[in-house]
Amino acid sequence: MEQFATEEQQVEAIKRFWSEHGTSLIVGAVLGLAGLFGWQYYSDSQIAAKESASQSYQAALESLVNEENSQPIEAVINADATGYANVAGLLAAKQAVDDGNLESAATYLKGVAGSAADESLKQVANVRLARVQLALQQYDNALTTIESVTDEAFTAQVEEVKGDIFAAQGNFDKARIAYSSALEKNINNRLLQMKLDNLAVSAG
Repeated sequence: MEQFATEEQQVEAIKRFWSEHGTSLIVGAVLGLAGLFGWQYYSDSQIAAKESASQSYQAALESLVNEENSQPIEAVINADATGYANVAGLLAAKQAVDDGNLESAATYLKGVAGSAADESLKQVANVRLARVQLALQQYDNALTTIESVTDEAFTAQVEEVKGDIFAAQGNFDKARIAYSSALEKNINNRLLQMKLDNLAVSAG
């Protein structure tokens, strides 16, 4: 390390250092502070956005419970970056089904299935979409949709929906196989057992 014999030499050395490096040090410090405050601003903005989304989501839930207009929940669905959009889409689809508006329900569910990053949420949307398509007598579409659900956790539901589709088409042999497969996964499901038993009557 450089040694200085006198105070004057130390002062001159400091002056030279600041002359050579002072600007870069100041710029670095400013950039560092800007980065810090920039990140703080980003974090605060993210928190504010999530709080706003949460409030919008709550308003949407209340509008559904109180059977008010659908504008609040539409706003949440359209704000797809908030993380609430897909859940709101499922709720809107359920409400549409309750209202007898199956076409709207299918539209909501397609939106969730197409945009959900969470795979389980996507599977749920597709199971429900297949049921709606079945109710709309869109049998081929319903079968295609339900066959896209590959998570083993949904096997019982998938097989049951497939059984419903085949039964609606009059394909009772395939329906029986599907219901039996569903019962293997959910042996105590009385509704499934009733569907299976009723096939014998339907088949004549």
